[in-house]
Amino acid sequence: MSITPRPLNPVLSFPPELLLAAQGIRAAIFDVDGVLTDGGLYIGEHGEEFKAFNSLDGHGLKLLAHGGITPAVITGRDSPAVRRRAADLGIAHAFYGVHNKLAVAHTLMQTLGLDWSALAVMGDDWPDLPLMARAAFACAPSNAHAEVKAMAHHITQASGGSGAARECCDLLLMAAGRYAELLRGHLTTLDGTP
Repeated sequence: MSITPRPLNPVLSFPPELLLAAQGIRAAIFDVDGVLTDGGLYIGEHGEEFKAFNSLDGHGLKLLAHGGITPAVITGRDSPAVRRRAADLGIAHAFYGVHNKLAVAHTLMQTLGLDWSALAVMGDDWPDLPLMARAAFACAPSNAHAEVKAMAHHITQASGGSGAARECCDLLLMAAGRYAELLRGHLTTLDGTP
């Protein structure tokens, strides 16, 4: 017996001027520590690193890809935990241990055939400033450094590692006109059953 689900209309909203500023984005670069994590570095006695990732952020990155916006990760640190998370999320463009984020971003944009006008960036600290200063749209978590927040078009309500990246993803999808469609698509099961 099939039950018709209740209509699902978005309740999330952003100011129109913010959505207008975020239109035309085709790729989004995310930092890891302080954006996809809380910024804490948990190191075991044998040097192994542990990181806590938020599932809301992970699903947001997947939704970006489904919505036609390429997610990418550029991080200054390298660890098996970060590599595993990026692989689990299917992020094809992930760069680890990067000291010059600007050079890597230029190479990524050439690979994707994009320029800065189609790029969003989310960062939390000074190494992210070169990208944020050039991107068409910049986001920062609520607990980002003051100079980074001053550069951002949008400062999320959530802090890094606690849904900040998801908020950025939702905003970008809404600006692209894909949010409602993706939301309604979640009324079916993974096998397509209503």
